[in-house]
Order: sequence, then C-alpha cells, then structure tokens
Amino acid sequence: MNITIVTVGKLKEKYLKQGIDEYVKRLGAYAKIDIIELADEKAPEVLSDSEMEQVKNKEGERILAKISPDYHVIALAIQGKMRSSEDLADNLDKLATYGKSKVSFVIGGSLGLSDDVIKRSNETLSFSKMTFPHQLMRLILVEQIYRAFRINRGEPYHK
Repeated sequence: MNITIVTVGKLKEKYLKQGIDEYVKRLGAYAKIDIIELADEKAPEVLSDSEMEQVKNKEGERILAKISPDYHVIALAIQGKMRSSEDLADNLDKLATYGKSKVSFVIGGSLGLSDDVIKRSNETLSFSKMTFPHQLMRLILVEQIYRAFRINRGEPYHK
C-alpha cells in the first residue's frame, strides 16, 4: 500500500520528529509512506471569518496540488467519523482489497481544511472531539496507521 500524509505546517519539535521517524521506519515493513509538508499561510492571530476562509482556501490549494487523482483521500477533520483502531485497520484492509492501494491522509493547518479539500476527500476521520495541534496529530496518525497494519496482520501490539 502507498500512503501519503499531506500536512500543513513545518514540524519543529525534535521529540515529535523522532516519534514520527520511528513509526515511519516501522511502517516500512508494511507500506510505502511519504509525508509531504506544506507551508502554512501566514496570518495574524485575530482574523475575521472571511480572512479565515481565505487562509484555509490558500492552504487548500496547496494541499489539492499534492493529491493525485487516483488516491483515496481521508481528511482529518473534527467533524469526521470517529473510528476505533480496529475500524481504521478494517477500512485500510478493505481499501487495499478493492484496489484502492493509494491512500492519502490530509491534516490541515490550525484553522482546519477548506471546503474544497473536504469535497475532494472520499471520507473524513476524527480522532476526537477535542482539538489537537496539527504537529501532534501527525504523530498520532502515523502511530494509528502502524497499529492498523499490525492488527491486520494479527501481530501483537499494545492494547
């Protein structure tokens, strides 16, 4: 399976980079994984609703430019469907079984994803109703993808 994670924002924290690198290394036994970092749109702290939409749209354009038409897109969004680790594993297994071996996960910037990115997505996924920093979400996502492959192979993994 080919998995691409398209994410807005540069990862600066060394401890997060180390964690992500470890899971990407472990995933190498199961899938090809690429992480594409896109620049976040520079904006002041306080924005009007229309300015927020402009920022999300600009970031959305950059995201969509990195997603190939043949990829199954799963957008991480707070309003997305919540799944257990086993459900995510089952979903990835079904995608591979039915010829969708190219999957792209999308993590937006601090303001979320544009409507165009959500429309391009085949599904949306939420890890919680809580808000997490997108840098931390990247680590959580790669860990859950790794866990999904372990579950699908019947291999032991900490519950």
